[in-house]
Amino acid sequence: MFFLQSAMLWGLFAVSIPIIIHLLNRRRHRTVQWAAMQFLLKATRESRGKKRLRHILILTCRALGIAALIFAAAVPVVSKFFGLGSGKPDLIVLIFDRSASMEANPKNGTIPRRELSLQRLRDAFADLEGTRLVLIDSASGIPQDVPSPDVLAELSATAVTDTKADLPGLLSTAAEFLAETPGRAEIWVASDLQSTNWSANDSRWDSVRASLTSLQQQPRVRVLALGGENADNQTIQILSSRRSGTNLLLDLRIARGGDARSPLNLPVTININGARTTESVTIPGQEMRFIKTIPLPSPDDHGHGWVSIPGDGNPRDNVAFYAYGPARPVKSSVVAAGEAASYLDLAAAPDGFGGQSADTIQGAAAASLVTADQSAILWAEPLPSGPIAAELERFLSEGGQVIFFPPSADSDNSFLDISWSAVGVAERDQFFILDSWDHDDGLLRDGIDGTPVPADRLRAVKRRIPEGEASVLARWDDTQAFLVRRVVGRGTAWFIGSLPDYTWSNLGDADVLLPAVQRAVLAGAERFDSGYLATVGSSVAEVKADEIRERLDDYGSDAKAEPEYLAGIQKLGERTLAINRPASEDIPDVIERSALTGLMEGTDFSLFEDTSSSGRENVSRGIWRGFLIAMLFFLLSEALLCLPGKPVATHTSPRPPVQHAR
Repeated sequence: MFFLQSAMLWGLFAVSIPIIIHLLNRRRHRTVQWAAMQFLLKATRESRGKKRLRHILILTCRALGIAALIFAAAVPVVSKFFGLGSGKPDLIVLIFDRSASMEANPKNGTIPRRELSLQRLRDAFADLEGTRLVLIDSASGIPQDVPSPDVLAELSATAVTDTKADLPGLLSTAAEFLAETPGRAEIWVASDLQSTNWSANDSRWDSVRASLTSLQQQPRVRVLALGGENADNQTIQILSSRRSGTNLLLDLRIARGGDARSPLNLPVTININGARTTESVTIPGQEMRFIKTIPLPSPDDHGHGWVSIPGDGNPRDNVAFYAYGPARPVKSSVVAAGEAASYLDLAAAPDGFGGQSADTIQGAAAASLVTADQSAILWAEPLPSGPIAAELERFLSEGGQVIFFPPSADSDNSFLDISWSAVGVAERDQFFILDSWDHDDGLLRDGIDGTPVPADRLRAVKRRIPEGEASVLARWDDTQAFLVRRVVGRGTAWFIGSLPDYTWSNLGDADVLLPAVQRAVLAGAERFDSGYLATVGSSVAEVKADEIRERLDDYGSDAKAEPEYLAGIQKLGERTLAINRPASEDIPDVIERSALTGLMEGTDFSLFEDTSSSGRENVSRGIWRGFLIAMLFFLLSEALLCLPGKPVATHTSPRPPVQHAR
């Protein structure tokens, strides 16, 4: 509670007036001892305590009535957001979440959470005349003074974006700002509590709490969460795009919210260079992933477009953008010898896979390997060392893929701190059998349609175990690792524990080797096409010193929004990029209240959840009428106490009857 006319509180000194009058009246009467009066005093001594209590109550009611009148004149305000007992701060640092998820409508509502937040904040700030307001928006993360709360909704720093929010980083920025700004301050956070933006497992939370609690005057932290449940919403993403001859292959993912027990028919619009087509897609469950092939006019042209679904609970996640350049062949290199080299060559460039080629390199010639135009490298020799090892690490960091198979000859070499064990040989008439593998990730994952790779058909009589720190994605039946992964930059190094040689295993069959190798080859080829894809807020999407930003698509945007924070097809100098929102913004999960309380443990923290879906409700209200009612109550009580009591009946001895003479 705080007061809009705090100067009126000086009138509280008037509360002392009834007390002063009472004391002066007591001094007006002199006490004179009179013997006959002692009998009367003795008669009334028993009721003196009750009279004194009534006089005290009368005096108290008079004082409280005057105090209630003064409080009403000072116009007190209680805010549901501020809470009871709060005073007016000197400074408010507003952390405003304007990530893409904030454009979602609450259930049964038509106003996005971002706009709802602005309306609630505007009402709250209207009661804080004279308080300095500093805004830190989630897109720029830069503190800036706001001259008036009335213009908050008109600022570009509160407009729509396609970015994500980094709440630990924003709170750290607020703490750094307050460390240099004296005064009684509060931190307000307007957010939808999306779990990916709060990053509960981020190690920075320890330093955030330490920064806030170590301030000379610890600020209150108030979190405003609006809207309750989300309205029904569907999202679309382009996971990757790849040019294949005169076709563009888009890896699409469509997810749906709400009840997914029945199939959903959804029209999908595809725009390519201004031409649009629409087709219906049936989503059988919670989500669906599929490859969309788009025919292109020429193998040498450039172009761009977008894929969209109809508007729903959040318009920011209904479109995904793509761009492409001239077709280029998919090249791979095979570093192997003997039978293994033949099978690996066939797997890297199978018959009928147009545009794919593979070169086989043996022995010492591997030192001259050129990786600049390669998609993947299949290596079945002793692990590389020296200059070629450095070249492969650079290749991996740029998005290339390397699959290492065990060499026939023993070697002590290691690569990325991973080495091969000695050759293990199965017992007579026994095999090493692949027992378990990751069906959702890695080279042996299930197909887009859910069809599993028949990895259980693999039989091996010889193997080497990849040893070192790596993620295991498949194991033999004795729990030893068969397939492990090490991520290096944008690329991946894979280690497979047997050779495609029939003296080792039946890995040369197409059941396992072909899908595994092709997935690595296509993932490596995406490093060329990925040059056309970027994420809003990433370093790739930033304008360089000699570049000018220009938007090319016609999907539409908010006039107030800054273009660097929006998704779309943008031309940055000579570069053409399809810039999309971060995939994390499509995850609807919110942080648990207990987890949020744990993150803010030790700070003066409070959470205000407003489940209203409209902008009509105010977050603060005046309570001066309540003080006027209290004043009337005290004055009426004083009047009742001043009423004279009932007369006390006196009892006398009956007179004897008068005898009349006859």
